[in-house]
Amino acid sequence: MTSTWPVVLHTADLRLQALRFRDRTQWNNVRSENREWLAPWEATIPTITETEDPSRLPSFFEMVRTLNSEARGGRSFSFAIWHERNLIGQISLGGVIYGAMRGGHIGYWIDKNYANRGFTTQAVSALTEYSFAALNLHRIEINIRPENAASRRVAEKAGYIFEGERPRYLHIGGTWRDHVVFVKENPSIK
Repeated sequence: MTSTWPVVLHTADLRLQALRFRDRTQWNNVRSENREWLAPWEATIPTITETEDPSRLPSFFEMVRTLNSEARGGRSFSFAIWHERNLIGQISLGGVIYGAMRGGHIGYWIDKNYANRGFTTQAVSALTEYSFAALNLHRIEINIRPENAASRRVAEKAGYIFEGERPRYLHIGGTWRDHVVFVKENPSIK
């Protein structure tokens, strides 16, 4: 079903690899530096019951353990994006379903200092190729807020095609936000 985890993917300029415990300081620094830049696009957790605390996030170590467990189980694959020695973002293939559907969805974020340089497109293309070649998935989606022009360009440059709209699709900034979906299908699976 899946290849052995952890996996390292390479592009012309990037290395994509699983987050490691030793990446904590760089990850925390880049996330802190980019908090405002990423806020309009970051998923939030809605409060469903009064006993839930949506502000309680896992520690970095809990996050890394969970991400690696999910990857070993074939459910989700998350990679830190490295340019030379700099952690510049993160990309994930989540919601992986096998069987008759054989699909998943890609999500990502990039450091504002590395935006608009083609790095996100390289990462999306590499993860898409991994999804098709190593996992034999049929269909990958990227769901984007309609006003996120930069992410729309990434999807289009990576060969994804616009499929439609998803009203109130994902919880962001405390409310359910509309998204548009871009799709790419595996050309080797008929």
